Amino acid sequence: MAVQSMVIVRIRDSEGREGIGEGTTIGGLAYGAESPESIKTNIDSYITPLLKGKGTDNPQVVMQDIHRAIRGNSIAKSAIETALLDLLGKTLNVPLSTLLGGALHSHIPCLWVLASGDTQRDIDEAKTMIATGRHNTFKLKIGNRSVQDDVAHVAAIKSALGNEISIRVDVNQAWTESDANLGMALLQEAGVDIVEQPTSAGQLDSLVRLADKYRIGVMADESISNINDCFELAKRGFSGSVALKIAKAGGPVQALKVATVCQAAGIDLYGGTLLEGSIGTAAAIHAWSTLPELQADSEMFGPLLQRDDIVTAPLNYHNFGVDVPEGPGLGLTLDEDKLKEYARSY
Repeated sequence: MAVQSMVIVRIRDSEGREGIGEGTTIGGLAYGAESPESIKTNIDSYITPLLKGKGTDNPQVVMQDIHRAIRGNSIAKSAIETALLDLLGKTLNVPLSTLLGGALHSHIPCLWVLASGDTQRDIDEAKTMIATGRHNTFKLKIGNRSVQDDVAHVAAIKSALGNEISIRVDVNQAWTESDANLGMALLQEAGVDIVEQPTSAGQLDSLVRLADKYRIGVMADESISNINDCFELAKRGFSGSVALKIAKAGGPVQALKVATVCQAAGIDLYGGTLLEGSIGTAAAIHAWSTLPELQADSEMFGPLLQRDDIVTAPLNYHNFGVDVPEGPGLGLTLDEDKLKEYARSY
C-alpha cells in the first residue's frame, strides 16, 4: 500500500456542534467486504436518513436503530458511532474515554511493524526505534515465503535485538495447520512471543489446537469480529489472545463488548488497527484506555505511516507508546485546509 483512503464523517447538531469519525479499511477490498467507496455510499444513502432529526444525547439509542436496520457494514458503523461519541463528549465537555466508562491509563504501549523484508534493514530500523524511545516491541508480517525462510528472517532479528525485546509475527492466515505446526515450533525455539492468525479465519478449532500445543502465544484477528465470534472461540477453549479493532467490531462501544467476553473467558487482549489515521486511532486509544490491561500491547501506529495529517495537532508518540488525547470528545480538531487538500472529488 502506498496510499490510504479514509472516509471522514462529520455529524452536526442543531446548535452547530460537530462530531467527527473515521471509516478506514486496508487496501480497498483486500481486507474485507467494505471499501472506502462502499462506506461513503452506504453512509450517505442508508445511515444518514436514520440519523436526521434524532437526539444526540444518547448515541446508544441511535446506534441500536442503525444495527436493527442495517446488517454488516461494521466500518461504516464504527465511523458513525465515533462521531456521535465525539459530539456528545464535546457537548458535555468530557473526553470520549469518560463516555466509555473512564480512562484507567493516560499512555498506551504501541509496537511497530518491521515490514521491509530485508533482515539487516529491519534490525537497524528496530535499533533506531529503541534508541529514540519510540518503540521497543516489534511485529513482522510473514507468510509469503517458505516457512523455513520466514523463520530464519524472524529468528535473526530476534537474536540481534536480544531477549529483552518482544518479537511477534502476523501470518495473516497464510499457513495450513501443518505449516503452523512446523513454523510455531521453530519460532518458539527462536524466542518469538506471539503468532497472530496463523491459519484461516474460519478454522477456529485449528487456533485452539495450536494454542494448546505450544508455549508461544496464538492471537486471533480475522477470526474475531464481534461478541458472537469471540464467544464461539471462547466456548471451544481458546487460550490465546484476541486483536480488538473498533472497525471490525462496529465502533468503540462494540469493541469493548468483545473485550468483556474475552475478560470473562480469560483471553488476553491486544489493541489492533486497520491502519486508521489520527481520528480512528484516537477513538481506539480512548477505548483501550478504559481497559485494565492490554496483555499483548497495541499497534496504534497508523498515523505514523502518514506523510501528512488532517488534524491540527497529531497524536503524541513517546516512551514506547502513545498518549491518550486530552480535551473533550476525541480531543482532536480537523485541519480544514488539509482536509480540503486531500479530499477526493465526487
